[in-house]
Amino acid sequence: MNRQPGFSVRFKLTLSYAGFLMFAGLLLLAAVWVFLLRYVPDRAMLINPDDKLKGVFPVRSALLDVFAPRAAAVLAFLLVFGLVGGWILAGRMLAPLTRITDATSMATKGSLSHRIRLPGRKDEFRELADAFDTMLARLEAHVAEQRRFAANASHELRTPLAISRTLLDVARNDPTQDLGEIIDRLHAVNARAIDLTEALLVLSHADQRSFTREPVDLSLLVEEATETLLPLAEKRGVTIETSGDIAPAFGSQALLLQLTTNLVHNAIVHNLPDKGTVRAETGAGPETVVLTVENSGEKLSPQLVSTLTEPFQRATERIRNDHAGVGLGLAIVRRITEVHDGSLTITPRAEGGLRIAVQLPAPPVLSPKDI
Repeated sequence: MNRQPGFSVRFKLTLSYAGFLMFAGLLLLAAVWVFLLRYVPDRAMLINPDDKLKGVFPVRSALLDVFAPRAAAVLAFLLVFGLVGGWILAGRMLAPLTRITDATSMATKGSLSHRIRLPGRKDEFRELADAFDTMLARLEAHVAEQRRFAANASHELRTPLAISRTLLDVARNDPTQDLGEIIDRLHAVNARAIDLTEALLVLSHADQRSFTREPVDLSLLVEEATETLLPLAEKRGVTIETSGDIAPAFGSQALLLQLTTNLVHNAIVHNLPDKGTVRAETGAGPETVVLTVENSGEKLSPQLVSTLTEPFQRATERIRNDHAGVGLGLAIVRRITEVHDGSLTITPRAEGGLRIAVQLPAPPVLSPKDI
């Protein structure tokens, strides 16, 4: 915003301090003068014992002649003292704000690593500085994550395009090549690029938080996801088991269905080569609902498991087939969980495979007035 130049906060505080001090001085002098008017008579009889002279003299007017110039001198002193002292006090009080302003200026120039770290006991300025430091730390981590994500996404998108160009060059330069095989490979590569693009769109939509919240039953979403993915599970020899109670959540049905589908799909794909199992269970508590998906598979270290929610990370070596995924499944799950104010827990099973638990807030309880 373009603002007109104005007085600094320090100057305004200085005037406020000096003005308050002057007002307090005026009240004090007014109280003294009222006291004098009440208890000092207007005229008084004075007697000189030496010459026996008597007379009536105006006491108040004489007192005013003495009091007025000294009161003016006191007010002048208070004004100077208030301005100088107020300027010093305002500078000391606003020193933390200056550090916060400097840090803000550095952040606007792209330096997110700077921290205020304001020393001293807790007060409003230090709470503001701590909140600003926390915001900078989160913003720095988010920017770093977005940069990694952009680099990984560009690499993942470039790979199918490079493969497609290679296949087209082979088809153009070698007429003896089997065009049917090349077309099948191009179809698979194109399908993978489409899946990646759709996953990126889902992730972007979740980041925007631009969705309508409504009551959603996670148990029904589990049934829908398992029914959709049952052919894939049968093809890979994986058995799916579902159980649990009605689990009412509150959020976007489309995004929560995407979350459930990703979890079940991930459990099917990253499983044993034969006779694998997937178990999906829902549960409800007084304040939260839980969706748990477990699958058999190879044993994974906790260090590797901690990286699975990062974009384009996979627990096993990359497999180029129709259902290998694009490395965004659990990243999307994590982001959808976050925008629904939930928590995601991934733990390796001792016998192999993963146990993934998504905990979401239960829908708000409506009062009789809201019904």
